[in-house]
Amino acid sequence: MTVVATPAPTTAPQEEAVAPRGARLRKVLSHVPVNVALLVIGLLWFIPALGLLVTSFRQPGDYFVNGWWKAITSPSSLTFSNYQHTFQTGGIGHALFITALITVPATILVCLLSALAGFALVFLNWPGRDWVFIVTVALLVVPLQMALIPVSTLYGHVGLFGTIQGVILFHVAFGLPFGIFLMRNFYTGIPKDLLEAARIDGAGEWMMFRRIVLPLGKPALASLAIFQFLWVWNDLLVALVFLGSSTNQPITVAIFSQLRQFGANIDLISTAAFISMVVPLIVFFAFQRQFVRGVLAGAVK
Repeated sequence: MTVVATPAPTTAPQEEAVAPRGARLRKVLSHVPVNVALLVIGLLWFIPALGLLVTSFRQPGDYFVNGWWKAITSPSSLTFSNYQHTFQTGGIGHALFITALITVPATILVCLLSALAGFALVFLNWPGRDWVFIVTVALLVVPLQMALIPVSTLYGHVGLFGTIQGVILFHVAFGLPFGIFLMRNFYTGIPKDLLEAARIDGAGEWMMFRRIVLPLGKPALASLAIFQFLWVWNDLLVALVFLGSSTNQPITVAIFSQLRQFGANIDLISTAAFISMVVPLIVFFAFQRQFVRGVLAGAVK
């Protein structure tokens, strides 16, 4: 008698194929609220920036006739004359130069001094090291406005009031606490065995800093550079206090001075404001990968 074997049911592989699809679908749906929230935030930031860009290309007589969105439907009304007028007679070119003259040295000094201080706080043994770090962290909560009057009085005695050097020193002093805090936290994740091996090979402290610690700390250093650059570039209060009455005004003070005649200078204000916004955005997007790596590393180490 011949027995015919019946084939096994084939529903199990199908169920296994359906299960990953359901898991992937649930994973995608779980990210939908986050993606929607990020999209809304992006639009809330992008729409005013787009409005400022379109306004900077409009004719001065069109500002009070209709909204900036009307120019999108009639691009022939846009012109580059606002930018030509801004750089030729608005003094924005000189203001951009002064802003760069303040921002670049302040950023370089904060990054260099913070990297050196972080190295000393992590890899060098000296008395009072922990107390110095505690004081540095405590300085993070000191408001900038609290030092304006005392520093102005001090600058008046030493001849730094109204000078670019005085503004640079002020920004360096208030940028160092955060810079030291960030670099010290990042350096604690570097294995000390690397430096011990370098010491055995005869390397000095300066060589270990340049050859080992500084290259490994590039992500945190890039993050600090972006933070400091954005803070100094967009600063208005410090520049207004120390350079408000000077001929060497940065871009923020130059734009603020035009607000007193807003009705007549809206073409200059919109153009200069967009130029002032574009430069930090270029810097951020150029180093955004290092920025994210440095912030995350400094946060968990």
